[in-house]
Amino acid sequence: MSLSSVDLVLGKIISILENKASLLSGVRDEITEIKRELQSMKSFLEDADKAAGHCSRAKENWVANVRDIASEIEDVLDNFIYHMSKQQQWRGNRLKSFFLKGIHFPQNLSLKHKTADKLQKINKELENMHYRNQRYRVDHQLEGKDEKMEGTLGNYDPNWLKNESESSLFLKDDDLVGIEKTQYDLLNWLTDGELQRTVISVVGMGGSGKTTLVANTFNKERIKQHFECCAWITVSRRYAFPELIRSMIKQFPIAENLENLNAMSYRDLGATIFNYLHKMRYLIVLDDVWSIEIWQQLSRVLPNGGNGSRVVITTRDVDVASFQCRSHVLELNSLRDDAAWKLFCMKAFPSNGGQCPSHLDSLARNLAEKCEGLPLAIVALGGLLSCKNFRTDEWRRVHDNLNWELTNNPVLGNVKSILLLSYHHLPYRLKHCFLYCCMFPEDYRIKRRRLIRLWMAEGFVQEEVVAEKYLHELICRCLLQVARRNESGRPKACKMHDILRELALSISKVEKFVAKSDGKEEIEDNGIHRLSIEAKDQKEIKAAGKSSLSRLHSLFVFAVDDISRSSFNRLPSGFKLLRVLDVEDMPIKELPAELVNLFNLRYLNLTGTLVKELPKSIGKLYNLQYLIMRETPIKELPPGIVKLKNLRYLLAYQSSVNPLEFDYVYGIVVPSNICSLKSLQVLSFVEARGSFIKEVGRMTQLTSLSLYNVKEADEKDLCLSIGNLSLLRFLAVMSSNKGEKRKMDALVSAPPRLEKLTLAGELEKVPHWVNSLHSLTYLSLLWSRLRDDFLPHIQALPNLGRFALVNAYEGERLSFLEGFQKLKILQIWKCPRLKEIVMNKGVMPCLQELEIVECQELVTLPHGWESLPDLKQVSLRDVSRGIIEEICGPEILDQPKNIFVFREQQDGEAVARWMYQMH
Repeated sequence: MSLSSVDLVLGKIISILENKASLLSGVRDEITEIKRELQSMKSFLEDADKAAGHCSRAKENWVANVRDIASEIEDVLDNFIYHMSKQQQWRGNRLKSFFLKGIHFPQNLSLKHKTADKLQKINKELENMHYRNQRYRVDHQLEGKDEKMEGTLGNYDPNWLKNESESSLFLKDDDLVGIEKTQYDLLNWLTDGELQRTVISVVGMGGSGKTTLVANTFNKERIKQHFECCAWITVSRRYAFPELIRSMIKQFPIAENLENLNAMSYRDLGATIFNYLHKMRYLIVLDDVWSIEIWQQLSRVLPNGGNGSRVVITTRDVDVASFQCRSHVLELNSLRDDAAWKLFCMKAFPSNGGQCPSHLDSLARNLAEKCEGLPLAIVALGGLLSCKNFRTDEWRRVHDNLNWELTNNPVLGNVKSILLLSYHHLPYRLKHCFLYCCMFPEDYRIKRRRLIRLWMAEGFVQEEVVAEKYLHELICRCLLQVARRNESGRPKACKMHDILRELALSISKVEKFVAKSDGKEEIEDNGIHRLSIEAKDQKEIKAAGKSSLSRLHSLFVFAVDDISRSSFNRLPSGFKLLRVLDVEDMPIKELPAELVNLFNLRYLNLTGTLVKELPKSIGKLYNLQYLIMRETPIKELPPGIVKLKNLRYLLAYQSSVNPLEFDYVYGIVVPSNICSLKSLQVLSFVEARGSFIKEVGRMTQLTSLSLYNVKEADEKDLCLSIGNLSLLRFLAVMSSNKGEKRKMDALVSAPPRLEKLTLAGELEKVPHWVNSLHSLTYLSLLWSRLRDDFLPHIQALPNLGRFALVNAYEGERLSFLEGFQKLKILQIWKCPRLKEIVMNKGVMPCLQELEIVECQELVTLPHGWESLPDLKQVSLRDVSRGIIEEICGPEILDQPKNIFVFREQQDGEAVARWMYQMH
């Protein structure tokens, strides 16, 4: 984490030296010297980061000092830039001319002298740290460490993880709860008769029961009889490959004849194991694999003799699990609520026959829910509570102080150590990104795009494609859970497991990375740069003293109850170095007056607030890159918005509660010269006025464009502009009214990267260029009122994953005759004349969700819908009596408004059953 802090400050120093040259007169030498010192520390910190979790106290203190100094440097530089920029705003708009003149003003000289003094003191402290490092040989604290160390905290036992893994071999069947179906699949894959050597992967977050499941299966008599020889190898993060081979050989009878086993070379070890296993049906378990390299090495010495051999890998990394064979991956998810409760009661109330006493039921269920189905946490927490003698006060104490218990109670130390392995194994650049997620409240669904924009605004990552990669890595390492995916399978929202979040909060507190507050009391000023406030039962916030707020870089405010959500309407004031301000869904009515003076502000999220207008002097926020105002009463942007030359994202719209209405989205009015913002990449939703449609074609960096109130007369200019936007990935075009006809055939060639397309308004036909959109994953036709069969123009789109029709078709029959090979979601809304939907066999083989709304003439669902292999749910609303009887049976009396049909698979069942719910 200190390495990340130093990296960020180095990046800022380099940026200042390159881009603020005229500003640095009087302090350049000091900044340059600090840059040299920090660069010399960086290589040491890289080693320290790799050894995280088993450092000496001296090294931990030294690293903490580096982090504090990096933070102090950042504060000094930010203050300097802030004051100089503020004076620039007072005296003119030309940066260079101001600073050339401004250095002669006494206040500028005073500011530069003070800044230079502070930087000289910091340089002196850096030198002293270097001398202390040499005196106490802190840099040698890393040498001589056992290479098998696994990153636990506290007293370190180099064999603890191996012991933990192999102890699972002695668990009884009774200790397995809720994973019977998964074990059934694992047993089948192990003994299915396939003769080729098969690799089976079991993947899940730390503590999800991977090792327990595989160990229990490994010990079954059926397995021992099926395989001629078996071996269990605990791999872990740092491994010596020859030692793994020796460990494997020692589990086979051949070891008795090898007197010089410990002295054998790598080549001899490989030849020995290969020759011994060549004609055998063997089972090898590799527990706790962290990289694909281990299998790449081991596969060379494990023969594939066509004897039905198996290799089972347990891992926390999805990429490792799917590297060898995607068809044999078992993903262990959280236990279902009933299974989690059963396991918790077994561990917490063993003396009561696994039954929860009635007076503890509420507390016990809340504690079990905190574990979110993670078996390791359930077992450990249940074991801790089993010693509390059913006393409500002791249970309440654990409930109210779970974070402290997790950090300090040795009974829960195992949970902490095992989960921290995943954190310590992260590259240092990902550690900031992971900890950042604990800024959000418990169980909060974090939208992918929001998180990526925040990482970029914070400076953790510079490019969106890299941020996407970072998010993918955190998910693959099971440190974030996917809460929702879009039609192309990409995560749309994610969340942190409660226990991981508690650990992240404890790390963040030590690292001074994030401070959490309920807003009722002022927080301690300990140099924190990020503050997350969860407002509860209050109308205004006491965030911190002015000195604390003046150093803040990021401020989040969340309303976690109805009182705060309805009455809280004022933000705290006093921050001047803020880079990120996120108040999504807070009922704030007005912004602090000093907002426009936040020269460093990169990110402003007002989504869901009650703010009606932006300040007229919004143009002062020169560095603003992300301005997000979804679902606000803001109807028009002030002229000053065009001064925001660094603006990349501009999102602003308001939607109605009924998505079936034509005017369900309202755009905003923008200044006529908005197209001068050449850095804009996202512009949504904008009302088409004046020459905007003609000019928007000059914004060639746009990747997302949403237009509102487009008229038939705009067609030619619209098509010309869209044709110039070659980077466009998202396009939405909404007509001025539902009767306004549009062709859009004047567009000769559509943007080749287009992934999502929404067309709202009457169409004579589907535009000719739609069938050329090979990257399209989402297509929405709203109020198109097409009369002719249009599906042949769409069915061949190779990547279409979601297809939405809202009052888009006026015919009586929709015929899906072929194609739609990747379609996962089909929505048919408000087609009043539709009587029949035909789906030929082989069409939509990947369909997962079918939604039919307000199609009263439709008397039956498509033939064979229940046999679609991947279909998981069917949602029906305001449909005919015939469809209701088809689902629920003719004996149903009431006419339900909503019917939700879904597949449910009970543990132990091979085939899922269709169930339904009525609302």
